[in-house]
Amino acid sequence: QLRLVESGGALVQPGGSLKLSCVTSGSLLDYYFVGWFRQAPGKEREGVSCISKKGETQYYSDSVKGRFTISRDNDNNVIWLQMNNLNPEDTGVYSCAARVGRDTACDADLFGYWGQGTQVTVSS
Repeated sequence: QLRLVESGGALVQPGGSLKLSCVTSGSLLDYYFVGWFRQAPGKEREGVSCISKKGETQYYSDSVKGRFTISRDNDNNVIWLQMNNLNPEDTGVYSCAARVGRDTACDADLFGYWGQGTQVTVSS
């Protein structure tokens, strides 16, 4: 059973940067298609970015394209989300998630393993 633990969330000013980490354990990360999702108060959970099992393909939502970068290190069982030029609309709880099997759409409904989330607040 794959376990995921996020860290790196914080309060940051608009225009600032954060790097989120998701450390996994319990199973080889190589087997999983993974992604980052966020949920803001009163809004539905949004797929922010996903990355294929070998890391060669990345997906970004339009709202973060050009500002966020997803990466993974299967040898060390870690997934990162580098977030630059943050704005208040990026505020929310960010969770990493994993799906065993083939690479697929960055759709939260398709992911069966979830971390607890880390809070990102962008405010002056």
